[in-house]
Amino acid sequence: MVETLLMTCPVKLVVFSDLDGTLLDHETYRWDAAQPALDRLRSLQIPVVLASSKTAAEITRLQNDMGLESYPAIVENGSGVIGLPGGTTTGTYAALRRSLEAMPQDLRSLYRGFGDMSANDVAAITGLPPDAAQRARQRDFSEPGIWSGSAAELETFKQALAERGITAQRGGRFLTLSFGKTKADAMDRIIEVLQPEATLALGDAPNDRAMLEKADHGVIVANPHSAPMPDLPGEGDGRITRTVESGPTGWNAAVIAFLNRPATTGRHSHG
Repeated sequence: MVETLLMTCPVKLVVFSDLDGTLLDHETYRWDAAQPALDRLRSLQIPVVLASSKTAAEITRLQNDMGLESYPAIVENGSGVIGLPGGTTTGTYAALRRSLEAMPQDLRSLYRGFGDMSANDVAAITGLPPDAAQRARQRDFSEPGIWSGSAAELETFKQALAERGITAQRGGRFLTLSFGKTKADAMDRIIEVLQPEATLALGDAPNDRAMLEKADHGVIVANPHSAPMPDLPGEGDGRITRTVESGPTGWNAAVIAFLNRPATTGRHSHG
């Protein structure tokens, strides 16, 4: 647990990683290609913090399968953190759904969230097995969904959401609604506890941008299934880089390359 990590500190590096399209293959959800880097991180006792729009139920299962159960994780796009002393905050999913239902019907009808779907629907859209799709519906803070309207209608939808204190973040597959928390917000909580000398973050989608910019070094993992991430300021000075290969293959190469670099300086102060 985190208490054990603190007893063995200082923590030299913490790796924050998105899942779908980054550490997990977009189509198969497998991470085999990243196993060499995961093994090396484990041998160096470097925490890997999963940071995803996935639920606590989903991420806990993945942590156990990957051997990362000793580390905290960021769930539902930063709306919650698991594995830290004190646990996570009270869920806001019911309030989020109530606000969504109060939207003008012409806009509401263009958004189909997980709460509007059965487990079989989620399985069909994501390719997940039924039991995993059911875990994806066990939400505490946020609502992923499919937008079927135009770009102009989406801007109107976002404005109506903003009036209710809700933000919409585009991930690799879904438009996810929440009450404003981001992966970068959750990073702050974990950094405060673990006090690493440096941080590395990897992601593939716009909802990873704040996390990539906050880290000492960010990696944009190529995802041919979605539009490329726009240029980020940190790319000009090499603080943010991009992979050539996609998914866990790109993740593996980027992490190993980072670990093979000469000793780096400590945490930056811009974030």
